[in-house]
Amino acid sequence: MAVVTRGVNFDAVLPQGLRLLDAVAAAFAAEGCQSGVLRFGAGMLGPMAYVMPALSATPDHAAFYSAPSRPAGLTTLQSGALTFGWRHGQPFFHCHAFWQEADGRCNGGHILPEETRLAAPLAVTATGLFDAAFEAVADEETGFILFEPRGKGVASAPFHALRLRPNQDLAGALLDYCRQHGMAGARLHGGVGSLIGAHYADGRISWPFATEMAIRAGRLSGEAAHIDIELVDFEGNLSSGVLQGGDNPVLMTMELVLEAVSQGNVT
Repeated sequence: MAVVTRGVNFDAVLPQGLRLLDAVAAAFAAEGCQSGVLRFGAGMLGPMAYVMPALSATPDHAAFYSAPSRPAGLTTLQSGALTFGWRHGQPFFHCHAFWQEADGRCNGGHILPEETRLAAPLAVTATGLFDAAFEAVADEETGFILFEPRGKGVASAPFHALRLRPNQDLAGALLDYCRQHGMAGARLHGGVGSLIGAHYADGRISWPFATEMAIRAGRLSGEAAHIDIELVDFEGNLSSGVLQGGDNPVLMTMELVLEAVSQGNVT
């Protein structure tokens, strides 16, 4: 699912004390954008609430999520990615992040927008959209309410807001999309979703099938894809690295923005 759109890459510092949702919304609004994606590194959250991937107790979903956790004290962010858009007419985000809790436990999962506040300024790298927006809609295939790119789009522009559906290889689907749209190369911005386990380029395999992941960096060039991720599975295992192409199907969804570039300029 895709919308071709104009966009802007920008850096911002989200201020201390605000809800993460409000700070993200303000950063995109300052660029004249109602939606977009971003990545972040080190930061501090408190209070903070999250859920983790989990098995489904019913056949209504292929996988589900845990009960909310609310760690005491301050939580030290390490990395993450976020899709900002709209749900029921209100600002909303889908964020997968990785962190260390005050008791020293390292963890990862899905940050809850309404309950999470910035305990320190947070530097982000973002891509805002002008002609498209991620909107949360009911998805019959998965049984969840998920972000989809919506909007009129434009005939020709360098940015492509994407949602990948389940059971297609992440790298393969993106390379196919680039070929179909005459893109010699592309940068990946944002990147929030889930994979059916993970097969890494160095031979490591994360077998538990229910995961949440974020893309740390990504580029496509010709027939090659370099997608560096961080992932948590339903057993609480953390892993990270560059994915093996051809063997990493999407579990529920994958949201990201592609920026078309000439092949020689992909970095």
